[in-house]
Amino acid sequence: MTKSVEKETESITRLAWQCRRGMLELDLLLTNFLENGYTQLSSESKQAFVELLDIVDTELLEYLMGRHVHKEAHIQHVIEAIRQGVTP
Repeated sequence: MTKSVEKETESITRLAWQCRRGMLELDLLLTNFLENGYTQLSSESKQAFVELLDIVDTELLEYLMGRHVHKEAHIQHVIEAIRQGVTP
């Protein structure tokens, strides 16, 4: 395994732990996105996902349910990607 692959694997493992939240809804949304959409993101969007994980659960749920729009466009872009992955 190359060092870049090892680093990416470590990063995804760390992110998987960060996706485990205090709310089942968030766990499901974030974990599903990490497993099915994260690797397709640009480097900038991957960083935005990391920033998104720093948001407190109640506020994060409001964003992911579409009740609020994040003021940072790069983070809102990732929120929309997560929402598209779970809506028909």
